[in-house]
Amino acid sequence: MKRRDFFKQASLASTALFLPKFVSGFNLIDSAVATGKKLVIIQLSGGNDGLNTVVPFRNDIYYKKRTSLAQQKSNLIGITDEIGFHESLIAHSNLYNNGELCVINNVGYPNPNRSHFRATDIWHTGSDANEYLQSGWIGRYLDVTKSKSLDALEVDDSLSLLLKGELTDGIATKNPQLFFRTTHDPYFKNVVSHYDDAHLSEHNLGYLYKTMVTATSSAKYIYETSKTYTTKTSYPKNEFSNQLKQVAQFINSGLQTKVYYTSLGGFDTHANQINKQKRLLKIYDGAMAAFIKDLKAQDTFKDTLVLTFSEFGRRVQQNAANGTDHGTANQVFLIGNQLKKQGFYNPMADLLNLDNNGDLKYDVDFREIYTSVLNNWLEVDAKKVLSKSFTGVNIV
Repeated sequence: MKRRDFFKQASLASTALFLPKFVSGFNLIDSAVATGKKLVIIQLSGGNDGLNTVVPFRNDIYYKKRTSLAQQKSNLIGITDEIGFHESLIAHSNLYNNGELCVINNVGYPNPNRSHFRATDIWHTGSDANEYLQSGWIGRYLDVTKSKSLDALEVDDSLSLLLKGELTDGIATKNPQLFFRTTHDPYFKNVVSHYDDAHLSEHNLGYLYKTMVTATSSAKYIYETSKTYTTKTSYPKNEFSNQLKQVAQFINSGLQTKVYYTSLGGFDTHANQINKQKRLLKIYDGAMAAFIKDLKAQDTFKDTLVLTFSEFGRRVQQNAANGTDHGTANQVFLIGNQLKKQGFYNPMADLLNLDNNGDLKYDVDFREIYTSVLNNWLEVDAKKVLSKSFTGVNIV
């Protein structure tokens, strides 16, 4: 193939890759049904207001700070004598009652950042506030365990920093059938057919060929494995539910992937928060209800841990637009039936003890949660992934 023709065809074929690289290539994949624990990470992007999600309805300061925004006790789902869940979290209240939910309050890190992009990078990489990493904590998990790209999968068209390693990246795909069809495009196949050409190293094109060969193998395996399962569970009609439905299909079909990531956006509620958050939490809760029902029907829930986070919480004091501005500490939800700690891991925030900006102070460093998940669920040395030692929370 002429070099000019290669670049012309490779540029068309590259649209099928959906990510910068699949450095950990493989051509032969064990088609046996995979076993082992799965981690599903969900981000509520934009900064969900945790104080109106898990509500201290007996706290007078809460109502004083939020004169028109506070959730009224009569609308809440009662959990304890002092705490209620937002009315949209029906499924989560059932999980709580079943001992399948742990709520970790006041999760954050020192010197918190209130930028959406930077705060998300910090959570995705597991870095300090003043540390800039180019790899995500799940990407480094792939590196440390010498895993394949297929071991971490994002249900999206592009790959987030979370799943990018120094040696190996995860895979991003929203539609396994489309992914598979694209890798069988004539241009794509023509490029891959020249994988063994002698001139590759000379022209420094071997990397691209390897990427495309791995994409072909991945797409074939994902499509042919996942199509063996068709859910009988009814999911709500929205994009986020479709993403969790796809994750359930991957898990229930026996796909060997260990970590999945997806997100629900829109939580940046600076104005008119009440209706916006109610709608978004209803979408999140309804999708989770169907997802967990789907897993339980196939007995895969017992091996699945769900971690839900948001890049930051909101300011305690409401603003003039009936919304809340960017804050700091927030809740993390852990869902599963192998939790060592059910219910509330720690007390709600002390609203009399805020930082100088009027924000919640963090009690639990988010990397303590990552440490427990890595050590006890994914069974890898967390220090090798995070490059620092953190005391794990005794949850899984």
